[in-house]
Amino acid sequence: MRVSVIGGGVAGAASAIALRRRTGAEVTVYEAYEDPAGQVGSFLSLAVNGLRGLDELGCLAQVQAAGFPVADQLMWSASGKLLGKVPRGRLASDTLHSTTLLRGRLVEVLRAEAQRAGARIVTGQRVDPAAPEGDLVVAADGIWSATRTALDPAAPAVEYAGLYSVSGVSEGLDLAPGTFHMVFGHRGAFLYIPAPDGTVWWSAQVASPEPPDPAEVTLGLLTDSYRTSRTPLDVLRAATRVDRAMPMHRLAELPVWHDDRTVLIGDAAHPVGAGQGASMAIEDAVALAGCVAEAPDIPSALSAYTRLRRPRAARMTKAAATNRDSKTPGTLQRRVNDLLMPFVFRHTYARATSWLYR
Repeated sequence: MRVSVIGGGVAGAASAIALRRRTGAEVTVYEAYEDPAGQVGSFLSLAVNGLRGLDELGCLAQVQAAGFPVADQLMWSASGKLLGKVPRGRLASDTLHSTTLLRGRLVEVLRAEAQRAGARIVTGQRVDPAAPEGDLVVAADGIWSATRTALDPAAPAVEYAGLYSVSGVSEGLDLAPGTFHMVFGHRGAFLYIPAPDGTVWWSAQVASPEPPDPAEVTLGLLTDSYRTSRTPLDVLRAATRVDRAMPMHRLAELPVWHDDRTVLIGDAAHPVGAGQGASMAIEDAVALAGCVAEAPDIPSALSAYTRLRRPRAARMTKAAATNRDSKTPGTLQRRVNDLLMPFVFRHTYARATSWLYR
C-alpha cells in the first residue's frame, strides 16, 4: 500500500510513523516548507492523552527529552487572586505529567522518528490535493487546508475567533519552574511557564474585535493591555524576545472528512486549541493507522476512522470554545467568574475533564 501525506507538521509526521509501524505502508510526506522543523512557532503542551499516543508510536521518551514535565496549573485573576490549582493536562491520580516544549522541537523529533520508521520526507514542495499518487492520501495540511475545500467546496470557512496571540521569552525573573500559570486579565488571558533554564516562556492572548495589523502589536501595546495584572506586567517588561502577533481562528464542524481515498486529520479537520491541538492530532494518527490496519479496504477504513473520531473531536471543539470565551468576559462577568471559579476548580473541574484524559 502506498500512502501520501500532505503536510509535515505534527499531524503529518505522526501519521507517517503510525502508518509505517502499524501497516508497513510505503509512506511519502510532502512538506511545503524547506525546513518544517527548527524553532517555528511558540511553545505547546502535550497532555497525557497525546503522550500516550506518542507511546503507541514508540517515541514518547524522545519527545519528553526535548521538553520538560509540568505537573500543575495555577489559575489567577487579573488582580492576583489565586482562583485554583489543577493538574496540568492529566487526572490528579496520573503519574504521567504533561510535557511542554517548543513546537519546532516536537516537529523535529517526530520527523526524525518518521524517517527512522522508513517514511520518505520531501520538503519544499507544495502539493495539489488531487495530485499525490497512492492508495491513501492523508491531508495534514493545517487550519488553512486546501484539501478541505477540494473535498467539499461548500465546507465552512475559517473565522477569526476574537483573540490574537503574541508569544515570547523573558529573562531575569525569579520564578519557580515546573508550573503552568494562566491569568485571566482584563484584555484577555496571559499564559506563562518558567522553564528549567531560568527563562520564562509566555503567551498573551488578547481580545480584539478585529484581527490586528501585526506591525502595530508592540511590546508597549502589550504592557498597556496587561497593566492591571502584576506578574504578566513583570514578565512582559523582562521580555528579551517577542514574536509576531498571530490571529486565533475557529472552524465550524465539517460535514465531510473524507472521500474514498483522502482523509483530513489534525487541524485540517478540527482545529481545537485549548492546549489540545497537538495531542488531538497525535490521537488522530494512532486511530487512523488502527482503522487502516483492521479494515478490509481504504474506504471502509476512512468511514470507521470518522465514526471513531468525530464525536470526540466535536466534544473537544465545544470545550475549546468555552475555554476561549472564558478569556474574553465583560467586566461584570469577570467579577462573577472571580467568585465562582474557585468553587469550579475545587469541585467540578476534575469531573468535567476526566473524559478527555481517560
